[in-house]
Amino acid sequence: MGLKDQIKSLGKEALELIEQAENLDKLNSIRVEYLGKKGKIKNILKTLGKLSPEERKEIGQLANRIKDEIETALKEKEKRLKEEALEQELKKNRIDITLPSAWVEVGSSHPVISTLVEISETFLSMGFSVAEGPEVEKEEYNFDMLNIPKDHPARDMQDTFFLNNGKLLRTHTSPVQIRTMLTRKPPIAVIAPGRVYRKDADPTHSPMFHQIEGLLVDRDVTFRDLKGILKIFLESVFGKDVGIRFRPSYFPFTEPSAEVDISCTVCGGKGCRVCKGTGWLEILGCGMVDPNVFEAVGINPEEYTGFAFGLGVERIAMLKYRINDIRILFENDMRFNHQFKGIR
Repeated sequence: MGLKDQIKSLGKEALELIEQAENLDKLNSIRVEYLGKKGKIKNILKTLGKLSPEERKEIGQLANRIKDEIETALKEKEKRLKEEALEQELKKNRIDITLPSAWVEVGSSHPVISTLVEISETFLSMGFSVAEGPEVEKEEYNFDMLNIPKDHPARDMQDTFFLNNGKLLRTHTSPVQIRTMLTRKPPIAVIAPGRVYRKDADPTHSPMFHQIEGLLVDRDVTFRDLKGILKIFLESVFGKDVGIRFRPSYFPFTEPSAEVDISCTVCGGKGCRVCKGTGWLEILGCGMVDPNVFEAVGINPEEYTGFAFGLGVERIAMLKYRINDIRILFENDMRFNHQFKGIR
């Protein structure tokens, strides 16, 4: 058999084998056997040196044409095999959309989020709106304009997370009140819910927690207005029977200032381990906005007065649901979370 006939025979043989190939592994074996570096086509081409120039040209062109035909057949067969494999896979894993779906466990709102929403809705019903601000804050807004001097303990590195860019993680949501008063004219009635950060971690403190602070600024606002608003809020959250008391206190940004206590939610005011036998639990801080704060934001303290208050959402949630360790709220233990299904 001449060289030309050998090449044509190899081509026909390869095309038949390609057509009969049942999988990609077999197809790859055919590619190596006929087109590989030590394949049958290569072996024939190695003998071209013994032929005359005219024969080499003719045989070379024939060999290249046969080689191209084999490569084209391999590609087409590979495409068909992949399509067939995909079709089989789709048939095998076909989804019947008429079948009942897999059971999915229904989740529930986290007690902190439920408490935050409940508090917000209470103040919204009294005419307050929600204001927001950045968690990475300027020291000016977090301290200076709130009448907190440079040597105040609240600026201590042990309490505040200071950043390399001269900013800090806000230690309260009071900067939102500053931003609001800088951009809006009275009357102002806002609450500022959000995450805040302090270097503190124990059963009753977390380095990240949620606060809601409130601000009301208008003409002739009095401490009596503040007491009335907070009474409505606390009775809404803890019930009409809750005892409420105001104690004089100090905050740099309010004057006069007060701490607000409620009767112990565990013992009902009789005295227990939770309230340390006093029958009372501290719940929030409040006071009348200091005139220095008004002057810092460009509001005339001779024309306007206002009050501010702030509370920790986790603190409210712990008292409302009688949780004795704040860390449980952040562990995301589903056994704990499931206890609060349906609370809101």
